[in-house]
Amino acid sequence: MGQSVSSAKLTSRRDCNHSQRSYSKSAVLISPMKTEEAEVIDELSDFISDLPDECLACVFQSLTPADRKRCSLVCRRWLRIEGQSRHRLSLNAQSDLHPLIPSIFSRFDAVTKLALKCDRRSVGIGDEALALISERCRNLTRLKLRACRDLTDAGMLAFAKNCRGLKKLSCGSCTFGAKGMNAVLDNCPALEELSVKRLRGIIDGAAAEPIGPGLAAASLKTICLKELYNGQCFGPLIIGARNLRSLKLFRCSGDWDKLFPLIMDQVTSIIEIHMERIQVSDVGLEAISNSLNLEILHLVKTPVCTNAGLGAVAEKCKLLRKLHIDGWKANRIGDHGLIAVAKSCSNLQELVLIGVNPTKLSLEMLASNCQNLERLALCGSDTVGDAEICCIALKCIALKKLCIKSCPISDHGMEALASGCPNLVKVKVKKCRGVTQEGADWLRANRGSLSVNLDMGEHLDVTANDGVVQDNGDGIPPVVAGQIGAPGIASSSTARSTSFKLSGLLGGRSFMACTLRRLASSNGSSRS
Repeated sequence: MGQSVSSAKLTSRRDCNHSQRSYSKSAVLISPMKTEEAEVIDELSDFISDLPDECLACVFQSLTPADRKRCSLVCRRWLRIEGQSRHRLSLNAQSDLHPLIPSIFSRFDAVTKLALKCDRRSVGIGDEALALISERCRNLTRLKLRACRDLTDAGMLAFAKNCRGLKKLSCGSCTFGAKGMNAVLDNCPALEELSVKRLRGIIDGAAAEPIGPGLAAASLKTICLKELYNGQCFGPLIIGARNLRSLKLFRCSGDWDKLFPLIMDQVTSIIEIHMERIQVSDVGLEAISNSLNLEILHLVKTPVCTNAGLGAVAEKCKLLRKLHIDGWKANRIGDHGLIAVAKSCSNLQELVLIGVNPTKLSLEMLASNCQNLERLALCGSDTVGDAEICCIALKCIALKKLCIKSCPISDHGMEALASGCPNLVKVKVKKCRGVTQEGADWLRANRGSLSVNLDMGEHLDVTANDGVVQDNGDGIPPVVAGQIGAPGIASSSTARSTSFKLSGLLGGRSFMACTLRRLASSNGSSRS
């Protein structure tokens, strides 16, 4: 009996792996019991231990950070491989991190991307800790500093001397100044991306020390400045960055009209400019128009810019692909500027208009001349109604994504999309009171492949979730139900005033929702 059982097991094992079990036949004939024990042990063998370290490292790199931590607790080998294969590390940069730096970077000795973040209420690491980190991570290519307020210019100098291969630096809410920034620019010739936000050490006014250009100016491709009191002290760096591709300025004080002509005379490779809430006018836009390779332009809340400046950019920058304009309801950019874009920028693929009031005239020109327009967003426009949407549906053949927010459109405009825009794949409608759920459902039914996302607004979500508008017999005031369920609004100003009134009436959303649910449940129980 023992031999027959062992022979059956031997046959199955031979079928699975004949080359590794060729010796088992003689073992069965001599000692069947030992063979069975050997097979049980073989079934429980750890094949993962036979994997080379390189293969195991590849597995770890495809896991989430939490799973990597769990895997590092399995055994000493996994702990070692996980540490040696980790290239990205984020640390809580409080002062008590300093004594732990040698042990941390003895384990993680291959880190190339490091983030040091500190709580605003805590004491952060100092210059000695940063210098010690730079000695342990000489191959560092990316560094992110957040709220490290105890770092000074001396610490940045020591770091820059040790990490000369740095390619990307991002610092926010730090207190070192122009000398520390210049130390990085002078000692890191491979720097490609620089992002600076709220650098407190920069002195505001004429006494501010200029930053740049340094050795890094030749390799810099992206400069992003955010919320700086005196962002213009980076002027020498921007002017000296001859290979700069992207320039982003967010809420940086100063008169940029004086600096843009100097920048554009020296830097001709810029393809992206992003300006948000900075002091710039048509003078600056005319200087920007000299960048003939410009492809992406963001004008966000720059109320002094007008149609003339936008027209100057459109006339010369014929390669423009993406245009974002937030007019901030200033009504300085409208049909004239957009018509200039339509006439000159035939390669336009993405257009976002916020707080701008285009009419059918300019939209028809854009749709007819910009045959590659794939993404269009119209937000907060008082003049975009059903007629404009019908024009878009008829003319925009290449359109794939359409976003409409806070515009006076109705279900009639949605119906036009059912037969127009043959390449349309996604429509997002938000806070357009004239569009009902029935209209969105009808559009979905007639274009099954179209994704329709309808957001009717916060005050409408309460009624939709609780289902109280349909039945006024549950003690709901009929006036409120009538206001919420109004299908169409004559003008956008009326829509805004009505929405403000409703938001005041139904401001306590959770309170109203709970109250309405209680009323509905109590009435249901009384009827039963």
